[in-house]
Amino acid sequence: MELIEYLQNHFYLKEQLLSLSNLGQEEFTSYQNTFVMPKASYTLVLDLQCHSFFGAHSESQNREFYAKGYVSWLKNFQSQSNPDQVFTLFKKRYLDTVYQLKFIGHACSDRKMNKGLSTHIENEWKHFIDGTYGLCTKSGLPEDIARKELASIEIKELTNEENYGRIDRQKLQRAVNLLDSASSLFAPHERQRSSRQTFINTIRQQFNL
Repeated sequence: MELIEYLQNHFYLKEQLLSLSNLGQEEFTSYQNTFVMPKASYTLVLDLQCHSFFGAHSESQNREFYAKGYVSWLKNFQSQSNPDQVFTLFKKRYLDTVYQLKFIGHACSDRKMNKGLSTHIENEWKHFIDGTYGLCTKSGLPEDIARKELASIEIKELTNEENYGRIDRQKLQRAVNLLDSASSLFAPHERQRSSRQTFINTIRQQFNL
């Protein structure tokens, strides 16, 4: 029940997403088939059994859950649904977020967030369409994906063995807070293995942040 409550509180059922986005099933499926709309963040396979005066009854249902931010993502397709144009929009929003974060002092030396950023975003797009970021970020949108990625790398670099004796606690606190703002809570059965546990909970405890 805890898993179902988590999904109901933090995600939209596909039927809710379609209703809020004023979309039909066929149009939505078309967006997924042309790789501009992410797959479900979670899919529940429910095997139901019912017993009553009329006897036993059983049925099976699949329920798909999507990040709530996808309502705004689907609104983009009112003006454009060409896959190249949609990827260009994703890339621009991701780049803009990284540049804004660097402007206010967030930084890392990893090539993929610097000279290799364009190639990295192409890989991020694949994870986005697969539904990965609908699971592990709060909104599932490019801005949270960029925040999560940069913050995670920044935390790794600030706490590696090379820097361990001279950690900049203020920078580490800012990076952890940034990741906290973008990262999902994760489903109950995932939390101990999640990036939130590794880079937020454990780091705060270890460094008394």
